Amino acid sequence: MQIPFFSPRKPAATPYQQEFFLGFRDGFPIALGYIPVSFAFGLLAVKGGLPAWVATLISLTNLTSAGQFAGTNLILAGASLLEITFTTLIINLRYLLMSLSLAQKLAPGLTFRERSLMAFGITDETFAVASVARAEISFPYMLGLITGPYLGWGTGTLLGGLVCTLLPANLQEALGITLYAMFIALVVPPAKKSRAISLIIAVAVGISSALAWLPGLRLLSEGWRITIATIVACLFGAAFFPRKEVSK
Repeated sequence: MQIPFFSPRKPAATPYQQEFFLGFRDGFPIALGYIPVSFAFGLLAVKGGLPAWVATLISLTNLTSAGQFAGTNLILAGASLLEITFTTLIINLRYLLMSLSLAQKLAPGLTFRERSLMAFGITDETFAVASVARAEISFPYMLGLITGPYLGWGTGTLLGGLVCTLLPANLQEALGITLYAMFIALVVPPAKKSRAISLIIAVAVGISSALAWLPGLRLLSEGWRITIATIVACLFGAAFFPRKEVSK
């Protein structure tokens, strides 16, 4: 007589878990892309004199990419707190607009704590995915979406800091070029496709160069030069290349 084989049935995932894992799946490619960028940040921070754990703590409490690079450079340069605050505020101001946009698609009934946690995890990439993938954004989905990129950003920073700590000084200097290569890779492709982006980049570079080299203007610190160049380039783009209204 054959005894039937009974396997224990796994409990079905709850709707909360299903939403979380769906978001985690959508955010996993972002996490992989963040690792090399944050690795370069870890190298830069440790090479500048910060301990690896401090660089990692910065990544885990900021998650702001360009603003984080600029802010850390100012810290290493000994800039004032006002200068660091104002520079990072200007650079990260786009996240305010992204949050306002996503707020129109949030599921009803979210608490202030849930909204705050979702806002903390908004980056350019998670915003793009959430905007396109969902008609209504739930808390578990957004939590899953930001978990992977958050861990990838922190892990990459820690690895970059540890590698820089273990490498000899000459190799640390050689790896410093990865930061410039990364920014070239980010800027050149969109500039080749859009005349507007090319001109805005040219204006930003021109203003930054003038502030760095012209007599009198070069007395400004690095943070204020970044701030002024950013504001002028944005105003130039808004004035000469406004977004066209899409007719319905």
